[in-house]
Amino acid sequence: MAEPQRARPKPTPETQHFWDGTKAGELRLQRCDACAHVYFPPRPFCPSCASRKVSVFKASGKGFLYSYVINHRPAAPGFTPPYAIAVVELAEGPRMMSNIIDCPQTPEALELDMKLEVAFEALDDKITLPVFRPAKG
Repeated sequence: MAEPQRARPKPTPETQHFWDGTKAGELRLQRCDACAHVYFPPRPFCPSCASRKVSVFKASGKGFLYSYVINHRPAAPGFTPPYAIAVVELAEGPRMMSNIIDCPQTPEALELDMKLEVAFEALDDKITLPVFRPAKG
Protein backbone atom coordinates (compact mmCIF):
# COMPACT_ATOMS: atom_id res chain seq x y z
CA MET A 1 0.00 0.00 0.00
CA ALA A 2 1.34 3.42 -0.97
CA GLU A 3 2.22 5.87 1.78
CA PRO A 4 -0.28 8.77 2.00
CA GLN A 5 0.91 11.96 0.32
CA ARG A 6 1.12 15.45 1.72
CA ALA A 7 -1.98 17.52 0.95
CA ARG A 8 -1.62 19.62 -2.19
CA PRO A 9 -2.80 23.23 -2.45
CA LYS A 10 -5.32 23.89 -5.20
CA PRO A 11 -4.36 26.96 -7.24
CA THR A 12 -7.19 29.34 -8.16
CA PRO A 13 -7.21 32.19 -10.67
CA GLU A 14 -6.46 34.57 -7.75
CA THR A 15 -3.44 32.54 -6.56
CA GLN A 16 -2.04 31.20 -9.84
CA HIS A 17 0.65 33.92 -10.04
CA PHE A 18 1.96 32.77 -6.65
CA TRP A 19 2.18 29.10 -7.71
CA ASP A 20 3.73 30.04 -11.07
CA GLY A 21 6.35 31.97 -9.10
CA THR A 22 7.20 29.15 -6.71
CA LYS A 23 7.58 26.78 -9.66
CA ALA A 24 10.02 29.32 -11.19
CA GLY A 25 11.94 29.63 -7.89
CA GLU A 26 10.44 33.01 -6.98
CA LEU A 27 8.41 34.10 -3.97
CA ARG A 28 5.80 36.48 -5.39
CA LEU A 29 3.80 38.90 -3.27
CA GLN A 30 1.25 41.56 -4.07
CA ARG A 31 1.45 45.31 -3.47
CA CYS A 32 -1.46 47.72 -3.56
CA ASP A 33 -0.96 50.41 -6.18
CA ALA A 34 -3.20 52.77 -4.20
CA CYS A 35 -1.75 52.57 -0.66
CA ALA A 36 1.50 50.56 -1.17
CA HIS A 37 0.46 47.86 1.35
CA VAL A 38 2.26 44.54 0.72
CA TYR A 39 0.21 41.47 1.56
CA PHE A 40 -0.08 37.70 1.65
CA PRO A 41 -2.02 35.47 1.01
CA PRO A 42 -2.87 36.40 -2.58
CA ARG A 43 -6.24 37.99 -3.29
CA PRO A 44 -7.64 40.31 -5.97
CA PHE A 45 -8.00 43.33 -3.66
CA CYS A 46 -5.97 45.12 -0.99
CA PRO A 47 -6.90 44.01 2.55
CA SER A 48 -5.92 47.46 3.82
CA CYS A 49 -7.88 49.82 1.55
CA ALA A 50 -9.97 47.44 -0.64
CA SER A 51 -8.47 48.78 -3.89
CA ARG A 52 -8.46 46.33 -6.78
CA LYS A 53 -5.41 48.03 -8.29
CA VAL A 54 -2.72 45.60 -7.16
CA SER A 55 0.61 44.49 -8.64
CA VAL A 56 2.58 41.28 -8.28
CA PHE A 57 6.30 41.51 -7.56
CA LYS A 58 9.21 39.19 -6.79
CA ALA A 59 9.96 39.30 -3.05
CA SER A 60 13.47 39.12 -1.62
CA GLY A 61 12.86 35.70 -0.07
CA LYS A 62 14.38 36.96 3.20
CA GLY A 63 12.64 36.96 6.56
CA PHE A 64 12.87 35.86 10.16
CA LEU A 65 11.29 33.27 12.40
CA TYR A 66 8.36 34.99 14.07
CA SER A 67 6.80 31.97 15.81
CA TYR A 68 6.65 28.18 15.58
CA VAL A 69 5.38 24.99 17.13
CA ILE A 70 7.11 21.62 16.88
CA ASN A 71 4.73 18.81 16.03
CA HIS A 72 5.70 15.44 17.50
CA ARG A 73 2.59 13.48 16.54
CA PRO A 74 2.52 11.36 13.39
CA ALA A 75 -0.86 12.70 12.29
CA ALA A 76 -0.22 14.50 9.00
CA PRO A 77 0.51 12.43 5.88
CA GLY A 78 3.76 13.39 4.18
CA PHE A 79 5.46 14.67 7.34
CA THR A 80 7.89 12.86 9.61
CA PRO A 81 7.84 14.12 13.19
CA PRO A 82 9.23 16.13 14.73
CA TYR A 83 8.75 19.03 12.34
CA ALA A 84 8.25 22.75 12.83
CA ILE A 85 5.15 24.57 11.70
CA ALA A 86 6.48 28.10 11.47
CA VAL A 87 5.26 31.64 10.98
CA VAL A 88 7.85 33.56 8.97
CA GLU A 89 7.78 37.34 8.82
CA LEU A 90 9.00 38.36 5.39
CA ALA A 91 11.34 41.32 4.91
CA GLU A 92 8.55 43.00 2.95
CA GLY A 93 6.19 42.79 5.95
CA PRO A 94 3.65 39.99 5.48
CA ARG A 95 3.77 36.79 7.53
CA MET A 96 3.28 33.34 6.12
CA MET A 97 3.10 29.82 7.51
CA SER A 98 5.72 27.41 6.25
CA ASN A 99 8.19 24.78 7.34
CA ILE A 100 11.83 25.15 8.32
CA ILE A 101 14.37 22.88 6.60
CA ASP A 102 18.11 22.24 6.92
CA CYS A 103 17.92 22.81 10.66
CA PRO A 104 17.33 20.52 13.66
CA GLN A 105 13.68 20.69 14.67
CA THR A 106 14.43 21.58 18.28
CA PRO A 107 13.84 24.68 20.43
CA GLU A 108 17.62 25.06 20.75
CA ALA A 109 18.05 25.34 16.98
CA LEU A 110 14.86 27.23 16.13
CA GLU A 111 15.57 30.60 17.69
CA LEU A 112 12.92 33.28 17.41
CA ASP A 113 14.06 36.15 15.16
CA MET A 114 16.61 33.91 13.40
CA LYS A 115 17.23 35.06 9.84
CA LEU A 116 15.72 32.83 7.17
CA GLU A 117 15.76 32.56 3.40
CA VAL A 118 13.28 30.91 1.09
CA ALA A 119 13.89 27.57 -0.60
CA PHE A 120 11.50 25.63 -2.80
CA GLU A 121 10.23 22.07 -2.45
CA ALA A 122 8.62 20.54 -5.55
CA LEU A 123 5.78 18.20 -4.56
CA ASP A 124 5.03 17.27 -8.17
CA ASP A 125 5.23 18.86 -11.62
CA LYS A 126 2.45 21.35 -10.77
CA ILE A 127 3.01 22.37 -7.13
CA THR A 128 6.17 23.75 -5.57
CA LEU A 129 6.02 24.94 -1.96
CA PRO A 130 8.03 27.76 -0.41
CA VAL A 131 9.89 26.55 2.67
CA PHE A 132 12.53 28.36 4.69
CA ARG A 133 16.04 27.57 5.92
CA PRO A 134 18.49 29.45 8.12
CA ALA A 135 20.09 32.27 6.13
CA LYS A 136 23.73 31.83 5.19
CA GLY A 137 26.12 34.44 6.49
